[in-house]
Amino acid sequence: MANASPSGDQETLIAAYREFNARNIDAVLALMHRDVVWPNGMEGGYVNGHEGVRAYWTRQWAIIDPHVDPVKMDQDARGRMVVEVHQVVRDLEGKVVVDTTVRHAYVLRGGLIESMEIE
Repeated sequence: MANASPSGDQETLIAAYREFNARNIDAVLALMHRDVVWPNGMEGGYVNGHEGVRAYWTRQWAIIDPHVDPVKMDQDARGRMVVEVHQVVRDLEGKVVVDTTVRHAYVLRGGLIESMEIE
């Protein structure tokens, strides 16, 4: 994603996507509040806290291989960072199951991710 001078929140989100794609859970969790609220895009609802996110991603990665690349970031009228993401999901054999663009809306506080919604 090209951005001449990313803000601190943008840098946090860029790092989160990079570490997610590298499957470095601990590095992504370090960018989140301990009580983060995270969408469960696979099963519905939300998971809470670091351990909830860890358990969700561990289940997810045992079934599918998602890869998400931020394409565009803007702050919306509510103060959320909205990220347009190119998402490619493969099965464990490498076959593409989904190739689409989605929007993720984040609330950050004190430089850490507090919550995310899939729009």
